[in-house]
Amino acid sequence: MIRVAINGGAGRMGQAMAEGLGLLDDISVVALIDEHEPRELHGARWARSLAELSDTQISHVVDFSVASAIPALSLWCASNKVALVTGTTGLSPEESAQLEKAATITGVVQASNFSLGAVLSERFAAMAAPYFPRVEIIELHHDKKLDAPSGTALTTASAIGTARAAAGLTRMNDMTERQSLAGARGAETEAGVRIHSIRLPGLVAHQEIIFGGPGEGLTIRHDSFDRASFVQGVALALRTIGSEPQFVHGIDSLLS
Repeated sequence: MIRVAINGGAGRMGQAMAEGLGLLDDISVVALIDEHEPRELHGARWARSLAELSDTQISHVVDFSVASAIPALSLWCASNKVALVTGTTGLSPEESAQLEKAATITGVVQASNFSLGAVLSERFAAMAAPYFPRVEIIELHHDKKLDAPSGTALTTASAIGTARAAAGLTRMNDMTERQSLAGARGAETEAGVRIHSIRLPGLVAHQEIIFGGPGEGLTIRHDSFDRASFVQGVALALRTIGSEPQFVHGIDSLLS
């Protein structure tokens, strides 16, 4: 049995994970970690910190919290040989380094998106990238999201850039010469992929990857209408990773 503590268990994503993972036969959610008391415990116990779990056997931590929590979380998981699955985005280079250090001692999965559909859309975008001269990304999230652009958009743009480079294509250059409002053309990655971030109440997580070519266009769109869409990807990571040292970036490699 996989015994899980959810860090950030009082948040919207933590609550969705507690409910969804708790329905699976091979996973038991035993603790919700949060400084705030969770609205629902879903059969788990509440603890304000991981340090309070010394008397509880935990095999994995699922983390959907904030980037600043990553250093202490990584240290705790490494010290206790507990596998870590995190979907927290917006990490600084120093925070990312802490995750990588933990992965030299225990298993770590870090992913910007655990939706199977979102991961597949990234794969499809990389397949299409060599065949279109231009591509831009529009990512849409709820208005409580703290970072922009989303980690999913950055991962998608990176996959597109890698695929274009492998095909021998040069950097995409924007022909726009004047922006009446600064930033109107969005943020630009090193590969020249433009990313536009939208934050509105009522949204969950959505992304459009729009390719343009002579006389045609291709749009790859993915929608997460509910945070339950991330449960199966997290479960896949939990079933794959253990306490043996390993770092897995994204869940694409876990999909056959």
